[in-house]
Amino acid sequence: MATSHQEMLRALERPPLWRRLALRDWAWAVFMAAVAALTIGRYHGVMNPYEIGITTGVSLGAIGLGWHWRSIAPFLIAVGVVSLFAVTRYPALDAAHSDFFLEYFVSSQSAIMWMSALFPAATLAYFIGLIARSDFSLRTGSVLTWIAAGAGLVGLMVRWWESYLMGPDIGHIPVSNLYEVFILFSVITSLIYLYFERSAGTRTMGAFVLTVISAAVGFLLWYQFARHASGIEPLVPALQSYWMKIHVPANFIGYGSFSMAAMLGVAYLIRGGAPEDGAIAARLPSLEKLDDVMYRAISLGFAFFTVATILGSLWAAEAWGGYWSWDPKETWALIVWLNYAAWLHMRFTKGMRGRPMAWWAVVGLAVTTFAFLGVNIFLSGLHSYGQL
Repeated sequence: MATSHQEMLRALERPPLWRRLALRDWAWAVFMAAVAALTIGRYHGVMNPYEIGITTGVSLGAIGLGWHWRSIAPFLIAVGVVSLFAVTRYPALDAAHSDFFLEYFVSSQSAIMWMSALFPAATLAYFIGLIARSDFSLRTGSVLTWIAAGAGLVGLMVRWWESYLMGPDIGHIPVSNLYEVFILFSVITSLIYLYFERSAGTRTMGAFVLTVISAAVGFLLWYQFARHASGIEPLVPALQSYWMKIHVPANFIGYGSFSMAAMLGVAYLIRGGAPEDGAIAARLPSLEKLDDVMYRAISLGFAFFTVATILGSLWAAEAWGGYWSWDPKETWALIVWLNYAAWLHMRFTKGMRGRPMAWWAVVGLAVTTFAFLGVNIFLSGLHSYGQL
C-alpha cells in the first residue's frame, strides 16, 4: 500500500503531458496524422462516414499510445513498412506461390507461420532465463516476442489485402472467424504483456504469459492443418458492418488482458507457496509486483471489454433489430463482465488481495475461455460464425 501511495504522489508531481513531449513525439503525431489523411484521401470513395471516423480514431489512438509507450512507435512503423513491401509484391493473389519474399517471408501465411514458430521460441527463452537466471535469455525472449507480434500483425495486414485481391465484395478486415481471431489474440496479448514488462521493470513474468500465447498458437496450428481453416471466405451478411472493425479488437484487448492476469495469478500462487529464501522466490517478481500487474491487467481488460459489450449491443440492434437477445455468446459475455466487475469491486471496496484474488483470476481464465471458444464448440446461436 505504501508503494502504491508513493507511486500516486510521484504521478501527481510529474509535469503535464505536453511538457514531457519530445521532438520525436511530435514527429510521431505528424506522421500518424499524415497516414490517416493519405488513407482517407485515397479511399474516401469506398469509405462511409463511420469508417472515416474509425480511421481518424485509430490514428489519434496510435498517437496517444506512442506518446505513452514510445517503444510501440518504431514497432508500428516497421510493421507498416513490411506490410507495404508485401503488398507491392502482389500483382495477383497467386504471386504468393511464385515470389520469393512472399512465399517464404511476407505473404499472410508465411508471416503467420513465422509468428507461430517465434512465440514458442520466446516462451522457451523466457523459461531458460527464469530457471537459469540468465538476463541474456530473458532479453532474447523479449526480442523474439516483439518479432513474433510483428510477424502476426504483418500477417493480418497482408491477409486483409489478399481478401481484396480475391474480389472487392470479399475483402474485409481479418477478424471474422476463429482462425483470424486466434492470430489477433496472440498479437494483442503479447503486446499487452510487453507493455507491462516495460512498466513493471521485470521480464520474469514472460515465461508464464507467453505460455498461454503458445497454447493459442498450438490451437491455431491444429485448426489450420486439421480443419483447413486458413482460407479467406466471404463475410456472412450480419458481419458486413463497420462495427466489426472496432467491436472485435476491443473484445480481444479484454480477452488478452484477462488471460495475462490469469497467468500472473499462477505465478503469484507459485511464488506465494514457495519459501521466501528459496530458489523460486529469488527468480520470480515479488508478490506485491505480481499482484499490482495482475490488477492493472484486469482493469485494462475490464475497461475494453465493457466498451466492446456496449459496441456489440449497438451492432446487434443494427443487425438483428434488438440490443440484447440472450444469445449464448451475449449471455457468456455478460458472465465474463460480471465476474471481473465483482473482482474489481472486491478489491476496491473490501481491499482483497493475495491468494484469493490470484485464484479468482485463474478461474476467470476458464470462464473467459468458454466465452471465447467453448460457446462456439458446444452452443449455437446468432454468433455462430466461428464453429470448429
